[in-house]
Amino acid sequence: MKSNRFFNRDVVSIKDFQRDELEFLFEKTDKMKKLNPKEKDELGKARIMGYLFYEPSTRTRMSFEAAMASIGGSSIGISDLKSSSIEKGESLQDTVHVMDLYSDLIILRHQLDGSSKFAAEISEHPIINGGSGSEEHPTQAMLDLYTILKEKKKIDGLKIIILGDLKYGRTIYSLLYGLANYDVEIILVSPPTLQIRQESIYGLKNKMKIVELVEMDETIIKNSDILYVTRIQKERFSDPQEYEKVKGTYTIDSNMLKKFKPDISIMHPLPRMDEISRDLDNTNNAVYFKQASYGKDLRSALLALILNESPL
Repeated sequence: MKSNRFFNRDVVSIKDFQRDELEFLFEKTDKMKKLNPKEKDELGKARIMGYLFYEPSTRTRMSFEAAMASIGGSSIGISDLKSSSIEKGESLQDTVHVMDLYSDLIILRHQLDGSSKFAAEISEHPIINGGSGSEEHPTQAMLDLYTILKEKKKIDGLKIIILGDLKYGRTIYSLLYGLANYDVEIILVSPPTLQIRQESIYGLKNKMKIVELVEMDETIIKNSDILYVTRIQKERFSDPQEYEKVKGTYTIDSNMLKKFKPDISIMHPLPRMDEISRDLDNTNNAVYFKQASYGKDLRSALLALILNESPL
């Protein structure tokens, strides 16, 4: 039986996890889905998940809450800063310290880079990074990799287009770090002002083939297996006029879909604005809502592994 290296462990960066650990998590996610409710309830019984969301969230917060409930645990937390002492000026350090007293693990989303690493240094219980500034969103990448595996039955050998805001999209950095464990080809497509931050992917080009483009080349379109779309994030722009220059740069619609391979899988971390047309939602190519569903399954397994020493 494999040992559980997730037990009592922080999840700050996906760079901290090796391929065998990720595949262990995917295996346990598959097993988790087969457990009956009574078996699941024992995995988180009488345990409390705390959450601190300094930025808005729908899927991350709700999927973690649903995941914790599905293993028999409960959740407490802050998602509205105005209803907490944060509004009075309480420091992140003090807020984390208090939540640490009340819970068995903490999910933190914060606008500052380094916030989750800082929280992990002061918390006695595990910290899970639910999004730290423009750095990372590791559990999103874990569920993204799991989605690719479920949809394509493999990750090695795939050609993956990542399209949109690559400068500020923290999901992208975690995804690239995770994909570096596999034999894949990456095509990055973004406006010139939203290209990937080179200092953040230093060394990745030695691990996998990465091509950077402003427009999607016809040959690349025809041969790609995954199209991962991200929205251009208005909230990350200090100058509204700069956002106006790039919003709506790319739109994937039914006409564009015809140019891809028939079995192209279209992914998106959500929320979506206008970058994917609604007329694609009912196609077999659209997997972004399945992706969100996989998120609850994977996070259930992740929470169970962090809270229990014995593997599922």
